[in-house]
Amino acid sequence: MTEYITHGVRDDSKQEPFEVGTVQWIRRPGEGDREGLSCGYWKVTPEEAPEAFDLVSHGDETILLLEGKIRIEPVDGEPFVLTAGSSASFNDGSRSRWQILEPVLEWFVYS
Repeated sequence: MTEYITHGVRDDSKQEPFEVGTVQWIRRPGEGDREGLSCGYWKVTPEEAPEAFDLVSHGDETILLLEGKIRIEPVDGEPFVLTAGSSASFNDGSRSRWQILEPVLEWFVYS
């Protein structure tokens, strides 16, 4: 395997449209010959997602909330709220409903 190292600095000018909100990729899917591994920053405001939305995890995902507030209601679990400094991890295929309560900046890793 070829050695692959990447780095980045959060930069709003590098945000690009995403399914909901915007994303700044630090490692895009497929880079470094690792199709399932990626990471970056996700930004979304309550105005961009005024209604709760359903999310199905397509791959394992771990998140760390850097700013904001999200309410997450797992299909088969108890609802919880993430605020700055909170983290969560989701298995591939997990289903939940998300409500953006305050503008969010999230660091994520898909694997």
